[in-house]
Amino acid sequence: MLASQLGISRASVCNALGNMADCGVPVQRIRGRGYRLAQPWQPLQAGEVLACLDRDAAKFAIEILPQAASSNSLLLQRAALGAPSGSVLAVELQTAGRGRMGRTWHSGLGGSLTFSLLWRFDCAVHKLSGLSLAVGVAVVRALRRWGAQGVYLKWPNDILSEQGKLAGVLIEAQGDMLGPSAVVIGIGLNCALPMSMQDRIDQAASAVTDVCVSPPSRARLLASLLQELAGVLQEFEQEGFAAMQQEWERHHLYQNRPVRVRIGDGAMVQGVARGVTARGELRLETEQGMQLVNSGEIEALQR
Repeated sequence: MLASQLGISRASVCNALGNMADCGVPVQRIRGRGYRLAQPWQPLQAGEVLACLDRDAAKFAIEILPQAASSNSLLLQRAALGAPSGSVLAVELQTAGRGRMGRTWHSGLGGSLTFSLLWRFDCAVHKLSGLSLAVGVAVVRALRRWGAQGVYLKWPNDILSEQGKLAGVLIEAQGDMLGPSAVVIGIGLNCALPMSMQDRIDQAASAVTDVCVSPPSRARLLASLLQELAGVLQEFEQEGFAAMQQEWERHHLYQNRPVRVRIGDGAMVQGVARGVTARGELRLETEQGMQLVNSGEIEALQR
């Protein structure tokens, strides 16, 4: 039936489906009968997300693409051409998703949320310190709406569970020295992790199915994320990250724990994580005194 409808040979169907595991979609095969998805999959629909947003729908312009290299890259291009604040670009299958520090974000078809949100601020880019931490707070709030347990923040912009990394944030900005500025907030969130995807990820990872007893649909979860992001971004513009500083620290996985931080030049610094500043800097209590770290990779030390 597939071969007939597509106008190709049955062998071509077999060869094409052989690559489905690379997209994070496990397929069951029964010789002589055909194929089926090992797990049900419901594609994202913009109308369904807008319906879930209810009264907040007017704040967003949502587009969903079946495939693209990077939602952040595309939305940055549109931002330069004047796309309005609140533009949302979600991609079902990203082929070149990007994380922090040039890393690759792996995502499978139907098993994740990979989207970018454009938000415009009146201020200059340099006044947006701590924004990535504020976005982390929004993600935790959205997950907790759906009963998520054991969700933590890792400085500066990762969301984890006890099993591993649950979501990541990538923020890229454009703007004039005195403002205004346009910020593209990219979020990758694992909704489910089939074994074929776990094998491709080079670190411990987890999914919404690990932290929620009754996980929501991807449309409902995306709507919740957008609602919380809108609230946090409005609060951030008025009061800065300081308004969410204590909430962020309550969720910080390494709060008051000994850690090691690899900073930009490859050097390592050790100390006890004592929270963050109102600008989002990590406060690290070292043997030489309190040190503020602007960026780096943090890991726990054995007690």
